[in-house]
Amino acid sequence: MQKYGELLRSLLEKRGIVDPAQAEIFLNPDYERDMHNPFLMKDMEKACVRLYEAIEAKEKIIIYADYDCDGIPGAVILNDLFKLLGYKNYEVYIPQRNSEGYGLNLEAIKKFADGRVKLIITIDLGITAVAEVAQAEVGEIDVIITDHHLPRQSLSDGGFALDLPRAYAILNPKVDGYPGKMPARPTDVVQSGGLCGAGVVFKFAQAFLKKYGEYFKVRKGSEKWMLDMAGLATLSDMVPLTEENRVIAYFGMKVLRKSPRPGLQKLLAKMNIDQRYLSEGDIGFMLTPRLNAASRMDDPMRAFELLATSDEAQGGMLADHLSTINDERKTIITSIMREVNKKLENYEHKEVIVIGNPSWRVGVLGLVAGKISDLYRKPVFVWGKDENDCIKGSCRSDGSVSVVELMTITCESFIDFGGHELAGGFTVRNEKIHFLEEVLSVNFKKIQNSGKGQSLKNSKRTVLEQADFVGDLSMVNIKNWREIEKLAPFGFGNPTPVFLFPNVKIEKIKKFGKNGSEEHLEIIFSDSNQNKAKAISFFSGVDSFKNTLSEGLAVNLLATFDLSRFRGREELRLRIEDII
Repeated sequence: MQKYGELLRSLLEKRGIVDPAQAEIFLNPDYERDMHNPFLMKDMEKACVRLYEAIEAKEKIIIYADYDCDGIPGAVILNDLFKLLGYKNYEVYIPQRNSEGYGLNLEAIKKFADGRVKLIITIDLGITAVAEVAQAEVGEIDVIITDHHLPRQSLSDGGFALDLPRAYAILNPKVDGYPGKMPARPTDVVQSGGLCGAGVVFKFAQAFLKKYGEYFKVRKGSEKWMLDMAGLATLSDMVPLTEENRVIAYFGMKVLRKSPRPGLQKLLAKMNIDQRYLSEGDIGFMLTPRLNAASRMDDPMRAFELLATSDEAQGGMLADHLSTINDERKTIITSIMREVNKKLENYEHKEVIVIGNPSWRVGVLGLVAGKISDLYRKPVFVWGKDENDCIKGSCRSDGSVSVVELMTITCESFIDFGGHELAGGFTVRNEKIHFLEEVLSVNFKKIQNSGKGQSLKNSKRTVLEQADFVGDLSMVNIKNWREIEKLAPFGFGNPTPVFLFPNVKIEKIKKFGKNGSEEHLEIIFSDSNQNKAKAISFFSGVDSFKNTLSEGLAVNLLATFDLSRFRGREELRLRIEDII
């Protein structure tokens, strides 16, 4: 480890990397070395053979994808695969978030049967669709499930048992022996870690081309161009950027920065992002929200079409459309949050917050739940009514409990539910909604008393605990920024390094924002050695921190490095995490 400088060595050690061989693998991912053999996934051989048979028999295939920024890029991957194979007898189906809801639905499957569909390939959904897969079987349709969500569990004589659909094949790293699993609790279901939905589909495409690529005269390694979509989804879907996910994100970013997709290029240009320098932050804060806006505000197919099109004019029109509806989404969320803050102002909080309004748009409730959970540091369930007058909602955990586990032991209140540990969706029985907060809070305490909530809680560190390095403002230079960038891509499981700058003085405070809104802060800090650094904080005011900020005040600054390339001009600055 001595060959690395003090800063890089310290940051590696903070990530538990103390061995030179480990450091080499982490800092220099290698596609051939670090990507697992896709056939290690249970049912992969079976899935590949079934797809080959469908193509040879010219069967009608449905790509049935989730409507978020995991399922949609996954659908683009399969779409790209079929184009490579020259196969045209398929359709992409993405359910409407606000009318059909998440997952496979019975009505759609009946229509597929009437349309002589013979194979459905799911993306980022299906692992809980026991009844829907049974309906497909009745209609003589085979189903290949590709998913990464947690399966349902049911009580049996020996305790909990997995309740899996009777699909033709299931590709899900959380229910088989695929590498990268985390310790199980309470059965052999993986509780965290693993590939995202598009990551699973990428492995399917990789496996199929490995087995049949030569037969279809596809150039070896062609799947690497699909890494832009796998990387986009991996960075968007909050899966840990470790092991194989790091490799997918690392090479995914490289492909994204030179991706020829015209729709993607037009959308990046619309956001004033230079594609050559696309960052993880650009994806998380700019690109993903616009792609997700399609399902929240309109039709998810618009996002798929933007990523899949080869037509520049169509790409430009779709980029304009997604930007417009994303602005509408922001307005709606601001309005809902205003109502939420008013409702919770004098609210006697229980262990779990349940809040809703029949008029709230179901498609944006996940974002609202996330904001409330961040604010109150509690699990939050937010509900509204969909177009069919059903009570549906989204939930987010603060890390103190798995929302899937919480909903599982509260299952009598729900018609349907699913998701991850930290995020999920649900449909509630009308007569149960007014008692939901009480029941969830009681069951939350049961889980806490059993000790199961601790491992999740520990994954959310306080801001002080997040400090990776302590230094003075002389550290803020391009050389150190380049050292930090060697750890990229950053995200869940590999957070951007946070630096603590103790006892620095606020020299100057400036407010800025679009159209004179003054909704952001720019602060010049100095230290005792007269070093100075500029720092910014978006959507913040002088009263957004523990103490009201003023010029001349001595504070402890927690911040990350940020290289801005706004309007083509490079500027190294800090991005404020907290001021205490």
